Amino acid sequence: MMTLTAAALLLAACTNTQKADDPLGDSGRTLRTEHLLQHLQALGDSTVYLFGHHDDTVYGIGWEADYTNDSTVHRRSDVQSICNDYPALLSFDLGHIEHGDSLNLDGVPFQRIRQEIIAHFDAGGMVTLSWHVDNPLSGGSSWVADSLKAVETKTVAAVLEGGTKHDTFVSWIDRVADFLNSLETPYGVKVPVLFRPWHEHTGSWFWWGQDHCTTDQYKALWQMTADRLKERGVVNVLYAYSPGTEPDGDDAKYMERYPGDNIIDVMGLDCYCFASDGDTTKIAGYAAQLDKNLSMICRVAKEHGKVAALTETGYECIKTPDWWTHTLAPVLARHPISYVLVWRNAYNRPDHYFAPYPGQQSVADFVHFYNDPRTLFLHDINALYLK
Repeated sequence: MMTLTAAALLLAACTNTQKADDPLGDSGRTLRTEHLLQHLQALGDSTVYLFGHHDDTVYGIGWEADYTNDSTVHRRSDVQSICNDYPALLSFDLGHIEHGDSLNLDGVPFQRIRQEIIAHFDAGGMVTLSWHVDNPLSGGSSWVADSLKAVETKTVAAVLEGGTKHDTFVSWIDRVADFLNSLETPYGVKVPVLFRPWHEHTGSWFWWGQDHCTTDQYKALWQMTADRLKERGVVNVLYAYSPGTEPDGDDAKYMERYPGDNIIDVMGLDCYCFASDGDTTKIAGYAAQLDKNLSMICRVAKEHGKVAALTETGYECIKTPDWWTHTLAPVLARHPISYVLVWRNAYNRPDHYFAPYPGQQSVADFVHFYNDPRTLFLHDINALYLK
């Protein structure tokens, strides 16, 4: 898998455990955060990409980590149980941190998420964070409830400056800032992460979605978030912009609510395969849709000097045994993306998983996907570092 041109493409940019200084770069972010962006850009210029899985090391099908035992940090994974390797990219969600809760929306302690992030960084990996933030106006979740639609359309306006929930929401962003600032190793290095709020906004299932705010309001939401995190001293974050598939390959529609080159580092796309019972026609339709949209993403990202990525994808329950090598991989091979992320394997929902686990029908195919020279897992990143 050593097809990258530089052995320096170790994503963590620092895998030792001795005391290390953590200087700021010209951008005002740490040098390691700047290096992470450079590494992602180099991946986009190569023929390889990172594989990622959401919540990979905290739970899986039929198991949940022992959150009371620190010795279990980074010790189990459905992916690792199949191929004896971890994803190069881990993803976690900050939902409910806004309330000062100790557990996120999926019941994972924030303290454990912090430990997993630091452990993955020390192992040479990369981390991305999403934020399914509750609705500060309705008191509901991120997801739009039919009974509250009249409220949902007012939420973004309410959190912006001058809105009735502005002060409350700024305090919520501050809690995100506190968490990001707490991502520091014992040897004094802030862990660089990719933050991906306000995602899938081209749909309308979240309160910040297309039908619930104007273009200017959505952009102002992004600007307020980035400005406040900077004010709070956050220096270890890159930002990802990730609409759904609604732009359908149209550059103008994709860019309609883009918050600006001064904020965004990664241009992505969330695109899922919805094919009940392995419907081959729908699977082929997903591949065509993904191909069309990744062409757009890579084209626009290049024009703006940004990194391209498939920020979320997957096929729930993976209902065909060869989905990895016959559906996903052939499309990804045609586009210069930096990473692909599949969603979680829920410990409490046996019909909600997006990566295989021991005994699942696509295991053998996933091992072939793992052995594909174009896919990078954690061992590959370590090998690049040691080369």
